[in-house]
Amino acid sequence: MTISRFVIPGMDCAAEEQLVEMALSDIDAVKRVAVDLDQRLVAVDHNTSPTIIGDALRRLDLGSEHLGDHDGILEPAADQPAERAALVFALIVNAAFFVGELAVGLWSRSMGLVADALDMGADASIYALSLAAVGTSRARKNRLARTSGYLQLGLAIIGLVEVVRRFVGTDEPPQTVSMIVVSLLALVGNVAVLAALQRVRSGEAHLQASWIFTANDIKVNLLVIIAAVVVAATDSAIPDLIAGTIIFLVVANGARRILTITR
Repeated sequence: MTISRFVIPGMDCAAEEQLVEMALSDIDAVKRVAVDLDQRLVAVDHNTSPTIIGDALRRLDLGSEHLGDHDGILEPAADQPAERAALVFALIVNAAFFVGELAVGLWSRSMGLVADALDMGADASIYALSLAAVGTSRARKNRLARTSGYLQLGLAIIGLVEVVRRFVGTDEPPQTVSMIVVSLLALVGNVAVLAALQRVRSGEAHLQASWIFTANDIKVNLLVIIAAVVVAATDSAIPDLIAGTIIFLVVANGARRILTITR
């Protein structure tokens, strides 16, 4: 067996870690994958060419550099039931915030919150796919992933169309208090998910601040909060629409990555 190590510069949140693992799970010769999200490192235990592994990682468009190979076998995961429980927790948190943020976003007329809700829903689908992939056929997993990818892409396009409509029209500013409160709650939820996933992978309860603040989900939450502050200061809906546009594009790109691993 060979262990190949890769650095993935663009893998900066737990959902993208799951995409990496899903992409490699399609390769029969891959026996185990170990991910160090802090360092953006992936170690792959396999009996095939490292080029095949590298090609699968490059298709995700997260960046990939092959660091080298050595003989050996990766140790099995220390606590797989705990890791599965952490994924279930991540799924529940993201799904709950998807519903809550979507409802408040529609009520408060905030496209930033609606887009953030879709981003949380996209992450929930990735965690669900990771859980559903266990013990299922590759064909079934690919069907589930494609359905999720097309659904996310379609919703992102609908969201972008709505943003354009509001840009062209005379849309009134959203309710900024709702934007800030819900985004802060989502921020807390994302940190809790990151902490839970990190704990079962490293055995440590703490999170390095440098890792926390590079996570995509937290960047999105902060973007909505900043947009709300600017909306309050300018009494204009434009900052919220700009935030919504950016987040919808992020979701659309995530959908593209899901569709990439099912080719």
